[in-house]
Amino acid sequence: MYRRQFMKTLAIGAASASVIKNAWVSNALAATNGTTDLSISKRVLEVNGKAATVFGLGTADGKPGVVLNAGGDFNVNLLNQTEENTLIHWHGLTPPWGMDGVPDNPAKLLSSGESRHYLFPVGQGGTHWMHAHTLQEQTLLAAPLIVRTAGDLARDEQEVVILLHDFSFKTPEELLAGLKAPGSGGASAGHRGVVGHMGAVVQGMEGMHQQHMSGMAMQGMPAMDLNDIEYDAYLANDRTLDDPEVVTVEKGGRVRLRIINGATATAFTIDTGTLPGDLIAVDGNDVEPIAGGRFPISMGQRLDIRLQLPPGSGAFPIFALREGAKEQTGVILATANANISKVSTVAVDGGPVLDLALEEMLTAASPLDQRAPDRAYDLTLSGDMASYVWEIGSADGPMKVATGNRVELVMRNMSMMAHPMHLHGHHFQVVGINGKRINGAVRDTVLVPPMAEVSVQFDASNTGRWPFHCHHLYHMATGMMSFVTYDDAI
Repeated sequence: MYRRQFMKTLAIGAASASVIKNAWVSNALAATNGTTDLSISKRVLEVNGKAATVFGLGTADGKPGVVLNAGGDFNVNLLNQTEENTLIHWHGLTPPWGMDGVPDNPAKLLSSGESRHYLFPVGQGGTHWMHAHTLQEQTLLAAPLIVRTAGDLARDEQEVVILLHDFSFKTPEELLAGLKAPGSGGASAGHRGVVGHMGAVVQGMEGMHQQHMSGMAMQGMPAMDLNDIEYDAYLANDRTLDDPEVVTVEKGGRVRLRIINGATATAFTIDTGTLPGDLIAVDGNDVEPIAGGRFPISMGQRLDIRLQLPPGSGAFPIFALREGAKEQTGVILATANANISKVSTVAVDGGPVLDLALEEMLTAASPLDQRAPDRAYDLTLSGDMASYVWEIGSADGPMKVATGNRVELVMRNMSMMAHPMHLHGHHFQVVGINGKRINGAVRDTVLVPPMAEVSVQFDASNTGRWPFHCHHLYHMATGMMSFVTYDDAI
């Protein structure tokens, strides 16, 4: 499918990679990246005292993921060392369409033993990640993809990357079958649905525009749906808090957390505990810093949080609190020889229900130029737990764009479950929340809570047929996926 366009895009991508550069290219700290060999493999992970076979995605030195320099090339040989056909999506980068990594759109799956070379400009710096665009993502086929600027390298701070996962001993096919089982209401034994009460609905709608709140019939409204899968464990860098990763840090030092929510169906709130934090970037894009100790992160999103450590010794847990539930995971930052106390995998209180309060406060450090959109699409997000069918409806027909267009997408969530919406191949700016216009963050994934409206704008500058979907894996797999198609793409 689309093979001629795919071959054309590959050729363009390879040619342009040698000439499209940015200002960092002249800086010795961000020289052109050499070729990186990246392998998809299988490995055995111990979770809750039991062995599980999962995917691995890393380099020859055994490290997961890749770290590259901004302004250079994404120059990667991807080798499939497993017996399963698969493909990797470079989430947060803006590659040529043919190298995006969505099966048959337009690239074919990578067969067992096959390798494929990717070459395109890596772009600006940021905290990104890579993952399968299939159910294999549930079996931990994901890894960090960090792009550092010269400024990052020159800064006197320690980087700590945290990749979050939700883990099940069941196969993703079993989990999906349970969600779709007749009479399950979107859940079955072993992964029941957790349904919030009306108080959770109100909490989740805090900050909504008054005109939307005034028209809502609160009495008898269906409850907000949360956490439609009960997982066996919640992981941070492959480990639970029963045996957490302990990262050695310096007394009085500064730490930059690069946090990636690689979970397939679980949102979290990051809790930095006793350490003061500044949120400095979302989805790899800088924002005006916001001080705090708790920051929401939905599936597919990333947070960069800068921490200042106290001058004395100590151990400092960094928690990821499961939304609307008491489970938690995380890592521990500790100075040398600090006493480290055992931390429970279960918190005293349930994690916050994610809303748009923080999103409304965010301001992009480098916003889009303000201009009227050339094309706009009103989208309705719908579905329910009973049928477990999820959809994106467009009142304006298929999302068609032309190179150079400013495009606005207005998303209204008419379901009772939140949807983190992700657009491939582009970054967009959040420009409206519940009818209020804002100059919000530049992102690639934004949360749309139940009965909420979020508007985003982007510039059409990367021709192709680009997926636009919910980053809840099982919502995407059951219909919540559409496409932004350039007029000249097919």
